[in-house]
Amino acid sequence: MIGAVIGDIAGSRFEFHNYRAKDFTIFHEKCSFTDDSVMTAAIAKAILESRENGTDLSEEAVRWMQQIGRPYPFCGYGGRFYSWMYSNDPKPYRSFGNGAAMRVSPCGWAASSLEEALSMSDAVTRVTHNHPEGMKGARAAAAAVYLARTGSTKEEIRQYIEESCGYRFDFTIDSIRDTYAFNETCQETVPQALEAFFEAQDFEDAVRTAVSVGGDSDTLAAITCGAAEAMFGVPETMRETALSLLDPHLRGIVLAFEAQFGRG
Repeated sequence: MIGAVIGDIAGSRFEFHNYRAKDFTIFHEKCSFTDDSVMTAAIAKAILESRENGTDLSEEAVRWMQQIGRPYPFCGYGGRFYSWMYSNDPKPYRSFGNGAAMRVSPCGWAASSLEEALSMSDAVTRVTHNHPEGMKGARAAAAAVYLARTGSTKEEIRQYIEESCGYRFDFTIDSIRDTYAFNETCQETVPQALEAFFEAQDFEDAVRTAVSVGGDSDTLAAITCGAAEAMFGVPETMRETALSLLDPHLRGIVLAFEAQFGRG
């Protein structure tokens, strides 16, 4: 899951000031973790605290997204999610925002089968983003992580997501880079993020390609780099730098999750 954190941090300074090239400093003094990292950590914590059979994962997701998320009120939550975060009676709100997909990489790491990865993704997504497009976007992101982690090729992952989710990768990053606009929906973020993953040659190239797309840079890069970690692993220097940019609470969750479910 550290891959998603790195993507979030690297993209954070470009979210509203896109940079459509690859020659940028990945860890810049203006970079910081955002809601993408906070919520990824919350889902990781929910998985760590849930029953082995996962029957309470939805409840744990609500519990930990609120408990971990509330101390970071200014980290970038969308308006409806912000209201959900501080609600005493949180209910799903039919969102198809890309927040559904940016937080599910831990599901791909913790699952012991593709079916379990999808079930876990559903469990942590339906508590907020219960629109079909939100559910689908999260499933695609979680499946990409699981399949990459378990040895599938990028072409096999592409084919699975096209067939199971209906996304079409009939474009290249070069073909959309100049015109792709800021968009917070799953349907206009997840395909672009996964195409950046499919085109990447290694983890660092995944970071650079994802950020160069533009749009919602931190979230798009978090989704890309969640899958890229599972495919390529993460250079140790990048991992250590990202961990140093998290506060002790979030860093502790990442390390605890890695200790139980392994590192990329």
